[in-house]
Amino acid sequence: MSRFQVLKNARRILKNPLPFHHENFEAHGDSFKVQLTTKETVLFTRNPGLIRHVLQKQHKKFEKSPLQTVDLAKYIGHGILTSNGEHWRVHRRMVQPAFHKKKLHNLMGVIREAIRFELQRIKPNTEEDVFPLMGDLAFQVVAKSLFSSTDIRDKMSQLQHITEENQRMLIKEMRQPYLRWWYKLNGKIDRHLAMAKEGQKLLLEIIEERRTAGLEKDDLLDMLLKARYEDGSPMSDEQLIDEVLILFTAGHETTANALSFTLFLLASHPEIQEQVYQEVSKVDFEDPEIDLMKGAMQLQLVKQCLEEALRLYPPAYVIDRIAIEDDSFEGISLPKGTLVLMSVYELHRYSDFWEKPSEFIPGRFNTTDKKDYSDYYYPFGAGPRMCVGNNFAMYEMILAVAEIIKKYKIKTSLEKVEINPLISLKPKCVPLLFEER
Repeated sequence: MSRFQVLKNARRILKNPLPFHHENFEAHGDSFKVQLTTKETVLFTRNPGLIRHVLQKQHKKFEKSPLQTVDLAKYIGHGILTSNGEHWRVHRRMVQPAFHKKKLHNLMGVIREAIRFELQRIKPNTEEDVFPLMGDLAFQVVAKSLFSSTDIRDKMSQLQHITEENQRMLIKEMRQPYLRWWYKLNGKIDRHLAMAKEGQKLLLEIIEERRTAGLEKDDLLDMLLKARYEDGSPMSDEQLIDEVLILFTAGHETTANALSFTLFLLASHPEIQEQVYQEVSKVDFEDPEIDLMKGAMQLQLVKQCLEEALRLYPPAYVIDRIAIEDDSFEGISLPKGTLVLMSVYELHRYSDFWEKPSEFIPGRFNTTDKKDYSDYYYPFGAGPRMCVGNNFAMYEMILAVAEIIKKYKIKTSLEKVEINPLISLKPKCVPLLFEER
């Protein structure tokens, strides 16, 4: 495909690139190249073998592209999501312990408390867009898990606004690279960089308050403050802020999206919702003696519903890598510098691998079913760079869905949810009606 065809479709690509991707996959096959310039080549693929090759089997030949390590990093810093090489390896090892099972077990009560507090805002018998509510819920869960504090809500609201505004700006830069000179000239990029500095300042204030108080708390910030490099030194304030920003940005946004889509799908399938209600009714989360993690693990149908929602609407709908040396896969040439864009959205809906791919069928993820979808299912990525917080997100979402369905019967007048592909795959509006049971 030529650069001219991309420019010709620039307006629709800016609005939503997924139909454009689909048309070209159908026309050109499971992989196709776009020659942006004489030196810039982009390979789009939904080929599961090639995706596995890039993310797992030959991952050392590929790294995160400048789309993340430069463009995204200028707004949220160089944390584990936006760095490569030794910098990534060192900090991944330092952050990983925050999400070990024992740490998550200790956080379950904090997560549930934050969820229940946010769900008090639901207005029974009034149809409203659930996406802002899920956004606030997920943001507060991350905030409480990081800071275990109740007096930083205003700062967190400011940070949420900053991250959302900067994301909108970044999407314009990524989808209209030919206008970057104009965005620089008219001061838009500088204004958003200044907003990013404001967000960093907010986080530094919270960190300094913790240090001044001298209190030890069993939260994620405490773990990051205690983390040490091999020489025994702690993270710098700048690096600490970068890692915290990554946890906020990646942690709350993907969860908010997935929860919104899941609730819409349950509202659209009342028979499955009723089965979920029957399952969650058997687990007494009100019992002060209950082990919340074990209780959540009993909710297998809830988990399957979330997994199916993540298949239909994967938050990371495209994964990017750039070849750092010459490579090839089954006759496809991947010269050094080739940008590989792997369409998780297309792969998750590919009829060659999924039966009735456009339908909501949670049972396909039943653990008693021996069918293995691992080669075609990447809701949290794969390989060494698989999402560090995938278990945190899953437990949080299971608890949230359980709390909602146990108390409310949800309905919707919407036949199809409209998607909004930004950095992650968002819903545009999800009007739901909550009827008290």
